[in-house]
Amino acid sequence: MAHDKQNRDAILKRLSRLNGQVQGVSRMVEDGRYCVDILNQTAAIRSALRGVERLLIEDHARSCMEDAIQSGDQDRQRVMFREVVELMEKVRD
Repeated sequence: MAHDKQNRDAILKRLSRLNGQVQGVSRMVEDGRYCVDILNQTAAIRSALRGVERLLIEDHARSCMEDAIQSGDQDRQRVMFREVVELMEKVRD
């Protein structure tokens, strides 16, 4: 899948930040920090991950789905539509 440079950079920046957050939570657990503080951080991680998912879905719609629509291939369009529906169900859970 081809990502436009703007979203690719944003996705990589968010993933790098997420990596740091996960490492921070690991240190919190190792240090025996207060459970609520750790849970607040895991909630922040989930929220940040949802932001990455939104950018990826946006890229998918802008590139892959748009290509399928422009191709005129109805079978390919149906496949793309089903994929997006399945993705939306997964990311909302």
